[in-house]
This record gives sequence, structure tokens and C-alpha cells, in this order.
Amino acid sequence: MKKIIAAAGILAAVAVPTAAGAAPGNGNGNNSTQTLTLKATPNPVVAGRSVVLSGQLKGPNHAGRTVALGGAPYPFTPFNNNLATTVTDAAGNYAFTRRPQLNTLYRTHVGGVSSPNVTVLVRRRVSLRLSDYTPRRGQVVRFSGRACPTGDGLIVSIQRKTSTGSYRTVRRTRLREAARCSVYSKRLRVYHDGRFRTVVASDASHVRGFSRSRVADAHR
Repeated sequence: MKKIIAAAGILAAVAVPTAAGAAPGNGNGNNSTQTLTLKATPNPVVAGRSVVLSGQLKGPNHAGRTVALGGAPYPFTPFNNNLATTVTDAAGNYAFTRRPQLNTLYRTHVGGVSSPNVTVLVRRRVSLRLSDYTPRRGQVVRFSGRACPTGDGLIVSIQRKTSTGSYRTVRRTRLREAARCSVYSKRLRVYHDGRFRTVVASDASHVRGFSRSRVADAHR
């Protein structure tokens, strides 16, 4: 089994490192009359899905300027200052679309003007399937699925939706190694109808991942 990476913590706890070789990140660069903004939507994003990195060059001479996107996936070094380029519109707006697989640090720059750092947090893609969606009451049902990219050894929580709308953990297991993605499997006796999901714990390279919910319709 691969070595487990230490848990990273929730969104607010993720630190943004200073990447070696990165462009200046003070927002002003060499031209104190211009600023460059940057935001990511959505954030967090599921691994492999699109995130839009957008912003605006504010100040004089903001139209038709070349914007370079820099970034680095976890562990955030080395930093590449030229992942892609685009050109600002008449209002100084610009946008890039990326599909990160790991928590990734991004920054943009126009000449000597740099945006603040933005860390895009990435969730693993998590699936859930049941061996029987209409079990008899008290029947043992196998809950299984995959998590991509791999996260061998991470805790998987099988959760059931409560009457208040929140989810409560009813079983735990761990991801194990497979050909491409990590996999999990756990048997659970189902006595009543219920809506279930699985949650894969975070680590340094990803935040928590969630499966779609699945319904078990128990009958006599």
C-alpha cells in the first residue's frame, strides 16, 4: 500500500506557499497605477472538471494586454509562470479554463503586474453503488465504489441521511489500491429505506470528496 499523505485539513486551513521562481505577487508589480485581480470558480472543484480562472487588469492601458497564467500543482513547486496566455478585452477582463487533478496554486501577470495567489482546491471523484437497491429489510448490502485520483489508505465514511437533512456516518472503511483509481467496499445490513453517500477524507493533495447519494428502498 502506498504511503498515506498527512491530512491537509479543511478549506480555510490550506496554506498557500511561496513558490520558487514565481512572478511577484504583490498585486502592483512595477506599475503602481495598475492592479490585476484573480478568482477561481468553482472552488473547490472535482478532479478533472473545469475551473474558470478570471480577473481584470485595472488602470490605464488595460485593453488588449497579454496575460500569462502561472501555476503549480501540489506540492506547489516547481512553479511554471507560463502555463497559458490570453488577451484582455476592452474592459481589461480575461479568463482561463483549467482542469486540475491536485490542489493547485495559480497566479497571473501582465508585464511586471501580478495578481494575488489563488489556491484551487480539488476533490477526488468518488462513486458509490449498492449491490441491491431494493433489499429485503435486514438484508446485507454491499456498498462499493472508486476514488480518483488514487488515495490508498484514506478513510471512507459511509453516511446515511437523517430526518433533519444532515448525514451521519454509519460505517467506515479505507481506500485500497487498484489498477487506476483506489477502491473501497463495505457490507451493511439495511433495515429501513434510506439515502446514503460516501465521503473520502482529505489529505495534503486533495480536500474531502463526496459521492452522489444513492437510495436503498427496503421492503418486507
